[in-house]
Amino acid sequence: MHRRTFVAAALATAFALPVLAQKPDSSGPIVIGQSVPLSGINKDLGEDIREGALAYLKKVNEAGGVNGRKIELVSLDDANDTKKSEANTKTLIDQGVIALYGYGSATLSRPALPHVEAARIAFVAPFTGADPMRVFNRFVFNHRASYADEMEKVVDHYTTFGIKRFAIVHYEDAVGKANLGAVERALKSRNLTVVAVAPLQRTQADISKEVAKVLQANPDVIITTTLYKHAADFVKLARKQGSGAQFISNSFPGSTALAGALGAEGLGVAMTQVVPTVSKRSIPIVKEYQDAAEKLTGKKSFSYQSLESYIAMKVLVEGIRRAGPQLTREKLLVALDSIQSYDLGGYIVSFTPTNHNGSSFVGLTILGHDLAFKD
Repeated sequence: MHRRTFVAAALATAFALPVLAQKPDSSGPIVIGQSVPLSGINKDLGEDIREGALAYLKKVNEAGGVNGRKIELVSLDDANDTKKSEANTKTLIDQGVIALYGYGSATLSRPALPHVEAARIAFVAPFTGADPMRVFNRFVFNHRASYADEMEKVVDHYTTFGIKRFAIVHYEDAVGKANLGAVERALKSRNLTVVAVAPLQRTQADISKEVAKVLQANPDVIITTTLYKHAADFVKLARKQGSGAQFISNSFPGSTALAGALGAEGLGVAMTQVVPTVSKRSIPIVKEYQDAAEKLTGKKSFSYQSLESYIAMKVLVEGIRRAGPQLTREKLLVALDSIQSYDLGGYIVSFTPTNHNGSSFVGLTILGHDLAFKD
């Protein structure tokens, strides 16, 4: 099945939402709602998130569902637009979904929060490690490491080899400044400071001045924390100007999109990941994911973001299972709090009633000649 087919299926499901979500019969399907980019600049990420979730739900439903009920995911396209994300959230909540799942970023997630809190509904697996989404919220459950965890891993790795000169490229907004702060804290704990900073606007086209400013400082490592196009453009332009720095991106842009944008010009660029290496079938959760994803799509086409979504949906479904047959939004919240030291197959997620940041796992990968990020 091609990605275009998934988008069409998502829209068809969205139009069917009022029928699905309004069924009063407790033996009917359990409906999970999602607002995600299925069109526009970030649609590859959105499709990966949806595909990973669908792969797990197919596996569960073919085994009989949970507590005798099938589970359905309704995905509404927000085209990476915050107003659409907020509108989609209100629509999904009003139609009675049991939980919200897998929004594509912090900027798409934050407009949903007032509605989440008002409805007292679980908001599971926002695909972001941004600090503003890590502050404890009764209703938000983060399945992955934070961007601060990623930056600590990066700084720790390179300083082990005696590297001291770090630069960072970030967006000039709340999330971008939080990424800058995370790098600065990691360096400060080692008596180091950032040698150059390049703040970008999300809509900025010409980044030549920022590239020149960073290269003038002669950094050994340049950390990018932007969407894939800005990250790839920065790498390509800097290398054309003779930079020999090591480039490393955090997980934010998505490895599939970044690898595609870099192409062969990005060989040797590093990237943090918040799930195990997607090609390592020796890890039980990776093998499980690959088998399920191939069964869904008919292809051996795997991505870190799809694996991450598979893991996150597995966590949510475990919460649904623990909530029991008489499922309510409140019972699901309590059940998710009980997921402590849950081993999904080589990946541990743990929540408590006072901590909803489920994992701090971070790995490092490098773009190789097959144009895939691997460790």
